[in-house]
Amino acid sequence: MIEWGTLFTLFPIGIAVGFVASLLGLGGGVFMTPLLLLGGFVSAFVAPGASAASAQPHAAGTSVAAVVFTGLISSISYFRQKAIDFRIGLLFMPTSIGGVFLGKYIIATVNPSWLTIAFGVFLLYPMSMMLMGKTPKDAKVRLKGWSSGPRYYVLVAVLGLVAGTATKIFGIGGGTVFVPSLVVLLGIDMVTAVATSLFVMIPIALISAITSWMAGTLHWELALPLILGIIIGAQIGPRVGMRIPTKRLRQIFGVVLLYAALNMIVKGIGSLSAI
Repeated sequence: MIEWGTLFTLFPIGIAVGFVASLLGLGGGVFMTPLLLLGGFVSAFVAPGASAASAQPHAAGTSVAAVVFTGLISSISYFRQKAIDFRIGLLFMPTSIGGVFLGKYIIATVNPSWLTIAFGVFLLYPMSMMLMGKTPKDAKVRLKGWSSGPRYYVLVAVLGLVAGTATKIFGIGGGTVFVPSLVVLLGIDMVTAVATSLFVMIPIALISAITSWMAGTLHWELALPLILGIIIGAQIGPRVGMRIPTKRLRQIFGVVLLYAALNMIVKGIGSLSAI
């Protein structure tokens, strides 16, 4: 049962998350997962005296349910604007779905603290490129010649696997991996990368949410207020995004990646210290 205090707290947060996430091609989990943890919303579902790390799957599982609606509502808006690259999206989906099951296996068998730190460090390079507003041609690691042929399919498959795994382990949308990879490595237009990321996010987040629900780490009393807010906010982001200069949009995304990277590094180190 949803408490009124929880509803009035998480509903406006959902609106804000839906707006920012749909604007930047994120699921919103990069904001919702730490919010559910730091705000103590999932503490009631963890055994008394349990470590802070034990609350992570509950926050991630609840967050990813809301991510489904970020992708769905935003994709409808971007589809109307003909901004989605379905070729890339359909190539990306199979391995990203496989990544969800890989993430499920990792959660059950490996201490995710080191993975959290590694992922945070991984985000630092695309973050710096985005924050400086650089175009793909300015990125020294841009993979020239990878926009077609067998290497292109291999790269997209690997990106899909990483994004799907990150979605399951960290409760974040695969856009945190997918968007900067498409922009920095392959030179895809920012708006197209955002729109395609949100389209791909739907089945990834849906499967991740189902596996979380089966594991008992998805809590609808927390997810529903976020979803209701996201339904509103996710309709606004795509309309605003088409009016923002591409360079400015990259810089905004860079700020979000900086937040995500630092949050994951700190959280990973904190989890290791508690062991």
